[in-house]
Amino acid sequence: MAVVVETERLRLRELDAERDAACMLELLNEPAYHANIGDRGVRTLEQATRYLTDRVVASYARHGFGLYAIERREDAAWLGIAGLLRRDTLPMPDIGYALLARHTGQGYAYEAVRAAVAHARDTLHLPQVCAIVVPGNAASIRLLEKLGLHRQDMRVLPPGDELLAYYTIRFNAAAVDS
Repeated sequence: MAVVVETERLRLRELDAERDAACMLELLNEPAYHANIGDRGVRTLEQATRYLTDRVVASYARHGFGLYAIERREDAAWLGIAGLLRRDTLPMPDIGYALLARHTGQGYAYEAVRAAVAHARDTLHLPQVCAIVVPGNAASIRLLEKLGLHRQDMRVLPPGDELLAYYTIRFNAAAVDS
């Protein structure tokens, strides 16, 4: 699979429906994923493969970007996902990420999301990106603010009814270190 970007410790690469289905199944069913992102109803390896094919891999062809597997460079351990999503309900691509619980608290999320944002700015030449976050997710809010995103308002994204904090960053006004 194509490597999109590398950092000191991590590699972000395109997800592959067959190769990454088991790891994605685990991630999609973690309690923190359900609490902060939502339950996608994926319970089997077959559903995880279809989820990756239909929602993630299709984004590469449709938009030229998407979510990427986060791998540790030293041992290729699968840590989670990070990248950009294109939703009809938002005016620009938004940052998405999630790590398996056993890999949180080690700075991987910040390193991966910083690389994804730099990729959006430097390679994709996007003028800005946004992020949505559950207001009670203090760790994600700190991460977004550390990267230079600013809270704009609160929004409800259809078809849901949950109020989400909406953050943006303009790349011509603020830079994210690569």
